[in-house]
Amino acid sequence: MKRIIVIADRAASVSLKLLVALNVLFFLSFLAVLLFAAGRAHAEMPTCTGADMLSALQKNSPATYSKIEADAAATLNGKGLLWKLEKSGEQPSYLFGTMHMTDQRVTTLPPQAQKAFDASGTLIIETTDVLDKQKMMTAMLKEPDLMMFTDSTTLSSLLSPDEAAAMNAALDARGIPPATVAKMKPWMLSAMMALPACELARQSGGAPVLDVKLAESAKAAGKPVEGLETAESQLRAMASLPLAFHMKGLVDTLKLGDKVNDINETMIVLYQRGDTGMFWPLFRAAMPEEQNDAAGYAAFEETMITSRNKVMVDHAGPILAKGNAFMAVGALHLPGPEGLVEDFRKAGYTVTAVN
Repeated sequence: MKRIIVIADRAASVSLKLLVALNVLFFLSFLAVLLFAAGRAHAEMPTCTGADMLSALQKNSPATYSKIEADAAATLNGKGLLWKLEKSGEQPSYLFGTMHMTDQRVTTLPPQAQKAFDASGTLIIETTDVLDKQKMMTAMLKEPDLMMFTDSTTLSSLLSPDEAAAMNAALDARGIPPATVAKMKPWMLSAMMALPACELARQSGGAPVLDVKLAESAKAAGKPVEGLETAESQLRAMASLPLAFHMKGLVDTLKLGDKVNDINETMIVLYQRGDTGMFWPLFRAAMPEEQNDAAGYAAFEETMITSRNKVMVDHAGPILAKGNAFMAVGALHLPGPEGLVEDFRKAGYTVTAVN
């Protein structure tokens, strides 16, 4: 229990939820890395470290662990990464939850998902912009104020001296010169700080996250790859949230230091188990209630999860109507009463977990 208590002492809820969401929910961390990866040299690959918080919790506080399991079990559609989509008059398709990381435990599909992917005729991912770096960079630079301060503001000017020092130390650990991010919006930097140094190095070195790997495999097999959003729409959604919310998330993420490694390791363990409904119960257990920014996160959840789910279902409809598609999106889009599994049921599909 000590490790999870330390995390609770050192970070507020916003940072923990952002860390989970950035790596499981959407491509923003990958976009941020690509924007600043060009020309970076890597003398050596940092070693991946991190301990599974669940194991320590189960051993040291079985009652808390049981409560987390109970809350996860009560989460609608909170178990399973692969779901079969069936609708009268259409060939069945599949919905699969991804994690936007390069770790081999993530990029190796479970056997049933691999079988469904191999048999599919079309791949659907969140955005195809990530497959064309030049197109993506053009989209990202079209509205520079979404990502950068275009006035005299700098990140350091919004941080205390101690916070600025912590930011520079975290950047140094990841091989990022502080001067290159001085004008970056806080959510962009949070996206990079949410990644362990080893993951950042792999992405910067060109290793594909799971969604990109699937797209590359589909293209090699001659399958069309369709997107549900644009990189620009993802950027605009994230930038629409209040600056104060993003600054709090950045500061608290910086305070986590190398505990980011433990959080990411735990997320990967949960992902491998298909326990999408356990993400929030676990991290709620690590957060004192008084630290919980309920209003800020409610806006985040509505903007980055619920609203995007509706758009995804609408945009996926015509593609799914052609049948035999494999739809791969961030795993946190799947569970809950406003998740994609339930949204597709509301749209007339029979949705069944595939074990």
